[in-house]
Amino acid sequence: MSEEDPEGWPGVIHREGRTLTRLSDAPNSGRSGPVSRRGGGVFLNPAMSGSRTRSVLLLDYAMDSGMLGQGTVYALDGLSASGLRARRWLNELPGDKAKRLDVTISDLDSEALAWAMRSHEEFPPKHGQGELSSSMGDLRKVVLAHGRHWVDIDPFGSPLPFLDVALQSLARSGVIEVSATDTAALTGSSRGAMLRRYGSRVRTDGLAHDSALRVMMGNLARGAARHDRCLEPLLSIWDSHHLRVSSRVMRSRDGANMVEDQLGWRVHSPTEKEVVASVESGLQPELSMDKLPMTCLLPLSFPIERRDPRISGPLWIGSLGSQEAMSSMTEEKALMLCVPDYEEGDVSGWSERDFEMERRRTLRAIRNIEGESCVIDSAHHILVDDLSSWLEIGSPPSPTLMVEELRGMGYKASLAHYGKPSFRTNASWDDIVEGAIGLQPPM
Repeated sequence: MSEEDPEGWPGVIHREGRTLTRLSDAPNSGRSGPVSRRGGGVFLNPAMSGSRTRSVLLLDYAMDSGMLGQGTVYALDGLSASGLRARRWLNELPGDKAKRLDVTISDLDSEALAWAMRSHEEFPPKHGQGELSSSMGDLRKVVLAHGRHWVDIDPFGSPLPFLDVALQSLARSGVIEVSATDTAALTGSSRGAMLRRYGSRVRTDGLAHDSALRVMMGNLARGAARHDRCLEPLLSIWDSHHLRVSSRVMRSRDGANMVEDQLGWRVHSPTEKEVVASVESGLQPELSMDKLPMTCLLPLSFPIERRDPRISGPLWIGSLGSQEAMSSMTEEKALMLCVPDYEEGDVSGWSERDFEMERRRTLRAIRNIEGESCVIDSAHHILVDDLSSWLEIGSPPSPTLMVEELRGMGYKASLAHYGKPSFRTNASWDDIVEGAIGLQPPM
């Protein structure tokens, strides 16, 4: 070990996607939940690998779309720990895009930054393009050093302490990606923490994680509005132990003034009056009222009783993603950018089976996202287990068969990238009921 090497170097080699790094200890690849940063060593949670894969694909789309301009893209990987996310941007994007990147990794742990930069030196981007630098210190100071086109915030816990300054730091048109692992608060299990941190309530049902994504998006939108900015959701994901929302943020006073138009409530077991209001607000397709839907969205102006246990919100009632961004996350693109090719005697020590497992993990990270893109702005997100109970039919209908049935009726429908079997559709509730009963008659 040279004098320039961090303490404990060289540690162990770890591969994620096409990118190699060195860590002080081998990560626990079998773990699927949150990992504490306590205990020393270079922090890396393998359960976040899918999040990092999607980040590569989303940055690729954003640069293609022109939303980040045509010049240098200043990006910040805040709370970067191992720096693997930023290094995957530089290594896995095509060379013509990587050369536009000027990336900063930031963390309070100087040793983690040293390991990241030393790993970058040993395993540089395959095409030799792009710039990487490090900045030790509080993210709330680092992020304001200069304007950014891309800011990633991936904390242990809630991202709220960092959002205001991160939004201020964004260029006229930029992207912010925000993760949260305080899911007990966001999904309503810890009601006090939810109210203190996010100013909302969430019903603890099967859609709690979807509601949590909407609460986070709503908080992000209100924060942007305070700085005369508006946002366009690009991707919203519940994955294992964490939630993640990614949005384009643009300077627009007019857009900021309209933020309340995108905020409202989710109501479980709505009354006929509430369903009528949802339809009249354009948040629900027209229906016969013979059988009321399980849930509906309502505008913020609708009078509700905040302590009503049926109510979740305030939360985002608009689309949770961009059709264009999500449809770009194809298997072909993921395989091309993020999946390593097997080489006998690879420096990581991986076998051919290890490479095959990485390919599967990569494809799992984007499962259903491309298909879901066409209905991400639809009113209905239906959990099939809830649907069977609501309609008092037999076993839950297959979500795949429900999608086929609704498409056969001429509607858009897709399986959802969600932790419970579910689908999204723009179908009327009447036709959803007809399709479900046709597949699983009442008991």
